[in-house]
Amino acid sequence: MTGNSEFGGAVSSWPWRVVMMGTAAIPLGLLVVAAMLTPDLDGLGTHQQLGLPPCSMRMLFGIRCPACGMTTSWSHFTRGQWPSSLQSNVAGFLLAGLAVAFSPFAIRAAYSGKMPPWTAQKYATIALVAIGIVAATEWLARLALDS
Repeated sequence: MTGNSEFGGAVSSWPWRVVMMGTAAIPLGLLVVAAMLTPDLDGLGTHQQLGLPPCSMRMLFGIRCPACGMTTSWSHFTRGQWPSSLQSNVAGFLLAGLAVAFSPFAIRAAYSGKMPPWTAQKYATIALVAIGIVAATEWLARLALDS
């Protein structure tokens, strides 16, 4: 579905609409959960408030994993504490921002039955790849600084 119009081509089947609603609801739900958590003062470990265990990589190898600080970052992000969000996990800050930015497109797609504009899909994909690169780069930089 390529559509060069403001919004893409029609895909009005109900399964597709459910997928688009999930595409919006999941990141928005994660933001709501993050808002209910208290950011950990150490910059990571906030996820343990959900009953999850500590990071396995930290427990086994004594190093942060690429996602360490992600929940803390999202929790700071939802409070508008963006410097703290960036300090906890830069990729987390960017991913939370992408969740906020792309969710309206997914909600509109679920409501209208039309694909988001091709350019929005393209930029969201590029953003996800870039965030992955940022996550890997930040992780490697933290490993180098910690050793």
